[in-house]
Amino acid sequence: MSRTVQTVEDVLQMLDSMFDPEADRWTDRGAGWWDRFYSDRDRGVPFFRPVPDESLVSWHREGLLNVPAGGRALDLGCGPGRNAVWLAHQGYRVDALDLSPTALDWGREHAAESGVEVNFVRANIFEWDLAGAPYDLVYDSGCFHHLPPHRRISYRSLLEQALAPGCGFGLSCFAVGGMGSEAPDASFYRDRRLSGGLAYTDNDLRSIFGWMTEIELRRMREMPPESDLFGESFLWTGLFRRSATLASDPAS
Repeated sequence: MSRTVQTVEDVLQMLDSMFDPEADRWTDRGAGWWDRFYSDRDRGVPFFRPVPDESLVSWHREGLLNVPAGGRALDLGCGPGRNAVWLAHQGYRVDALDLSPTALDWGREHAAESGVEVNFVRANIFEWDLAGAPYDLVYDSGCFHHLPPHRRISYRSLLEQALAPGCGFGLSCFAVGGMGSEAPDASFYRDRRLSGGLAYTDNDLRSIFGWMTEIELRRMREMPPESDLFGESFLWTGLFRRSATLASDPAS
């Protein structure tokens, strides 16, 4: 017998281990599942189309992202890189992370065809070396809702390390009444799986990200299949801004 739990990270890893490896999609064990998911590019999955989120484009056009020319962006769970490539087109220097080599290869092809450079990296978002931080924008379209409840702690820590003072965090995630599980947090540990992702209410998101200033939180606008933007109304989309003075961030 060995008593190995001594730190918060030990607790988080122990909770990770409670999940069925076949249902674990947020650590390296989930890479195979995502590779299979992305292996058939002709499946008709809406976000397989190489177009950016309508909300991201809207915030950029309205000047809400507050990013200087040539600013740095971090795309969490980038998939085939549709948002990362668009950000690079706007002049951002982009690091794009995903677990799936198949998705990243697709993203590199998209970037090459588009004539832009994106630094695509295979990485667990919680193990990414943040030596290059802080970023002027952290963006997440579809990664957060695949995290188990205990990893919200890790996610906040990541944002606190990655996001520059006064800069923005953008998010798209499953909404209650749309897609994703509405079960209580504790049930996922009993069932040992996340049931395809977690659904959130607007109040959930305001509570989780309330240490930042809310710029906008709304349902994503539905976009027609032929649009040059991605939009599905079963998703929340939110933009939050970190305080310009780190000392004024609420205590953890």
